[in-house]
Amino acid sequence: MFIRFVYPAHTTRLFHFLQLSSVPVPSLFLSTACLEMEAALGLMRRMPPKHTEPALSALVSLLPAYSSDLLSQVDQPLQVLRDVDSAKEFILCDYNRDADSYRSPWSNKYHPPLEGGLYPSPELRTLEIEANEVFTVYRDQYYEGGTSSVYLWEDDDKEGFLACFLIKKDGSKYAHGVRGYLNEGGWDAIHLIEVGMEVQGMADYCLTSTVMLSMTTDHENSGTFSLSGSIRRQMKSQLSVADGHLCNMGKLIEEIEGKLRYSLDQVYFGKTKEMIWTLRPPTELPSTRLLP
Repeated sequence: MFIRFVYPAHTTRLFHFLQLSSVPVPSLFLSTACLEMEAALGLMRRMPPKHTEPALSALVSLLPAYSSDLLSQVDQPLQVLRDVDSAKEFILCDYNRDADSYRSPWSNKYHPPLEGGLYPSPELRTLEIEANEVFTVYRDQYYEGGTSSVYLWEDDDKEGFLACFLIKKDGSKYAHGVRGYLNEGGWDAIHLIEVGMEVQGMADYCLTSTVMLSMTTDHENSGTFSLSGSIRRQMKSQLSVADGHLCNMGKLIEEIEGKLRYSLDQVYFGKTKEMIWTLRPPTELPSTRLLP
């Protein structure tokens, strides 16, 4: 018996892209929905961060049935909005969004105004205010400026809560860049932490961090050079809550950001520098020859 599988035209196009990219196509025995989602997510994983937004918009138009899943699973470069009540900027993301409005961590109000929006409990709101104040100091010390926001909310599935720590640094010479080396550049960091229920003075923490980096230089001697990419890491830990949840979450974020910076330096900058020096050796270095 011969069974023929027929898929929509847009799925075929996504499969064709994956085949050209040397990506293994999923098993044909999976459902069409699984195939379409896996193909779409595979496409987005290979998209440069600066092209994520238009590519995701095109995918949502192509696959409207999976729009909510795509928007929740694909990390996009962060956007910033100004809170007119507190005169401070805050970061927009899916975790402070309700309908078409976004909640500010400074005033705890939605912009634009929204009736019946979701808000954290009074206990979490108190912790959220403290977290934003502490994370502002962390951002200034490590990033020399930029914008940061922290959002907390209850976990409906487990007895605990979730926290999202966001940092956006526009490193271009026209924005937050203090040195002016980059023509365009940005660093977007998303840290999502799941905090479990406290048991005998201990709590489980699961941290998932994503960093999206993009930079472009335009110099008369070297020309235009563009580099962009993203990296994601996850770590789990069980810690004592004697010093408080905020202290524990801060230690985890500081540790994983150090690892992410090292990985970016070794993978993106180290490999790129090695390739450039191989293709175009610096003229100022003395020529060396291997002895027989």
